[in-house]
Amino acid sequence: MSVATTGTRPALSPDSPDPPAARRRPGKLAAVAAVLGGTALIAVHASFYGHWLIDDAAITFAYSRDLADGHGPVLQPGAAPVEGYSNPTWMVLLALGKLVGLFDHGTLFGVNDQVLFPKALALACCLGILVLFYFGAKTLSRRPALITFVAGAALAAIPSFVIWCISGLENSFYALTVAALAVLLLRAVQRGRLLAHRVAAGAGLIAAAAALTRPDGVIYAGAYAITVAVFLKRDVLARSVRTAVTSVVAFAVPFGAYVVFRWFEFGRLVPNTAVAKGQEPPTLDDLAAPGQIVDYAGWLVVAVAVACLVVLLVRPSRLRTGLIALLVPFGLAVVAFIVLEYDWMGQLRFATPVWTLGAFGGAIVVVEALSAVRVRGRVVLACLLVVGLISSVNGLYAQGTDYRANTKTAMCLVAERDAQAVNGFADLLRLPDSAQVGLIDLGGTSLGSRIRVLDLAGLGDKPIADYLHRADLKGLRDYVFTQAKPELITFIGSWITTLRFDKDPRFDRDYVTIFRNDPTGNMTVDSRNWVSYHVRRDLVDPAKLAELQAYAQKTLPPVLELNKTAGLRGCAPIQPGIKAA
Repeated sequence: MSVATTGTRPALSPDSPDPPAARRRPGKLAAVAAVLGGTALIAVHASFYGHWLIDDAAITFAYSRDLADGHGPVLQPGAAPVEGYSNPTWMVLLALGKLVGLFDHGTLFGVNDQVLFPKALALACCLGILVLFYFGAKTLSRRPALITFVAGAALAAIPSFVIWCISGLENSFYALTVAALAVLLLRAVQRGRLLAHRVAAGAGLIAAAAALTRPDGVIYAGAYAITVAVFLKRDVLARSVRTAVTSVVAFAVPFGAYVVFRWFEFGRLVPNTAVAKGQEPPTLDDLAAPGQIVDYAGWLVVAVAVACLVVLLVRPSRLRTGLIALLVPFGLAVVAFIVLEYDWMGQLRFATPVWTLGAFGGAIVVVEALSAVRVRGRVVLACLLVVGLISSVNGLYAQGTDYRANTKTAMCLVAERDAQAVNGFADLLRLPDSAQVGLIDLGGTSLGSRIRVLDLAGLGDKPIADYLHRADLKGLRDYVFTQAKPELITFIGSWITTLRFDKDPRFDRDYVTIFRNDPTGNMTVDSRNWVSYHVRRDLVDPAKLAELQAYAQKTLPPVLELNKTAGLRGCAPIQPGIKAA
């Protein structure tokens, strides 16, 4: 007995005879064209942001480098193990890229492979998403290629999706895992195989991959059980429970194994990044968070899609059953977005799974509703859709151009600004590799600094993460001034005031400024370009301090000036600063 509705469209039945080869060939060509066309549109939009990668992505790059080089999951060779990443699967994929010579080796086709490989990998994930869309749509509709292309075009039009997929972060692979889970459930329901143990195990394993790609991915561990509950029938209750247990076990084994590894390797049950960021329980105000997604996409186009969904749901059919199945992972994606804290990087970074499943579901309901309603309704619906799309595209274009002009902290610029400056200061001071620099922008500097990095934002440092989690800024400063005692400290933006170093008399007592630019200086900068570099007072005499300041005045202003306009450009390969012993 099947949990899912059997349906009444014999042409879509998996048991129907195959169509003639002459009829299959155009369908295959249409499928290939839809997948490649949608991927090409995403690639074109991605090119709009040049070589930009967010600096936080380079934190994972550093771990991938050291993992591939045999140093283990550490930020720098010989450093204490701290889980300063939250995307193990993405880190492993990058490490594999390094092992086969595609990542962190130099250049590919004249482009820094630290930029090219993550972007190419992300585009491959987007292609995989569209392939999944096609096979999912094929079980629902006679127009799978059209649905696939429309979904791909929708994703390509959304700056939030494209920006974060090609940012160097894990978003693209995360979207691929969520799409795979949704399509698996959709196809299982449509084919009456939801209670197959193979489907249950597959759902659990995919959910585990999602949870090991982003911490919030753990929410998808419940996707299979919820779907079974939605379609539950009394006469298969025992079987439903058994397969739900199978899914939970399939999730728990790989995910639990990594948690055990995490405990023994890093001494925590959650990533150090989660401790530093201090995720708080959601409040009633957070329930309005989905409004941000609707506003970003355009209220009218979302309203039209919802109207199409309602039209299709009121009619009993295989299509309705499939849409209900798709709503389960989509709903979980929305819940995860509600729960997550505000993200400073902007552009709704945590909405990637919502965009992924929303584009797929939206394409299905629009294409199918246009074919299902009568001529007059079709004309009205098409007119509303055109008006909504015009309004939406205008808003999305504004979002994309604004981000292009104001990209967040670029990896290459951090490497040129901080890693090179730190290395220059360390050479002038003749510091050993064991010396430390306290800093905020960790990624590019951890890849290129020749001395150890002390992450004042806590992602890569356990004691600082604990202080930040407790909001104990005095304890954090006590730790820096009495235990860590970094030889150099650099601040970016307002962090010097956020951590209240500027109000602590020990900072002026123990450190002297090498370089600072601020709103009262000669340069006109915005807050994200406020930087200051400081050296421990006991390491310099007046002559050495003057030498450091002269070096800083010569090298830093050109880089900082470039910071304002050149976030889209790339850089030379960032070489490892600390060599293996």
